[in-house]
Amino acid sequence: MSTPLIQWYPGHIAKAEKQLTKNLDKVDLVIEVRDARIPLATSHPNLQRWIQGKQHLLVINRRDMISKEARKSWDEWFRLNDHSPWWCNAKSGEGVKQIQEASIRAGMSINLRRKSRGMKSRPIRALTLGFPNVGKSALINRLVRKKVVESARRAGVTRSLRWVRMGQGLDLLDAPGVLPPRLDNQEAAFHLALCDDIGQAAYDVEAVALSFLEMMGTLEKQASAGIPFGLLEKRYGLPWPTENSNQYEWIEAVANRHTSGNTLRMAQRLLDDFRRTFLGLISLELPI
Repeated sequence: MSTPLIQWYPGHIAKAEKQLTKNLDKVDLVIEVRDARIPLATSHPNLQRWIQGKQHLLVINRRDMISKEARKSWDEWFRLNDHSPWWCNAKSGEGVKQIQEASIRAGMSINLRRKSRGMKSRPIRALTLGFPNVGKSALINRLVRKKVVESARRAGVTRSLRWVRMGQGLDLLDAPGVLPPRLDNQEAAFHLALCDDIGQAAYDVEAVALSFLEMMGTLEKQASAGIPFGLLEKRYGLPWPTENSNQYEWIEAVANRHTSGNTLRMAQRLLDDFRRTFLGLISLELPI
């Protein structure tokens, strides 16, 4: 991607990761939450170290924001790579009951193992873990069937660790979204920016919008990406920018038509439209 370097590691995330590390020994089960739109970009590089010796549930949220075909392809890919994903839409509650049942079964298995070692049963401690804005807090609210933690579709809402009683022998630890201190994979960082999964201070809005147009030009040639023909032209009234065209000139032309020539506002509108409307049509990542 041609965007300037994207990095975001605010103080509350650094502090949360230190708190998380201190609490890991108390945790029996890790419920990892990823974004269905970008399931690879929302995989933390330290995950395997954090879940070592613990049971792990892979939850992929926002299943409604990708096509059924993309979800089927990803499901097959994860299972081929020894993962059994649990798909959900935490906002509507789709798939959450199955995740709750899987968590309870995991807890029963853990307590059976404790009993075989002569230890007493106790409530199982589960950690919800994931990048900012992947829907961890929304999932917890659904699991406990009431609003117990703040939830919003923007990064950085949860800023401290908090234990929540789920019932049926399961306690949940809601943790702030965690990111690696350095985003070495800049393509993944670009996907995080596009999906609003990192703070806007991390990136240049116009540069990300231009890279989005460049990406669309590439993805339109891939049938599996699911981009409807003439999507941008129908939305903004100007021909789709091709490989050989100047994409900034296209943004300028559209800005003149829609935002009185304000290219920054037009770039922001393009990204907002993408997040609200286009994203349910396009698979940003395809199984590798």
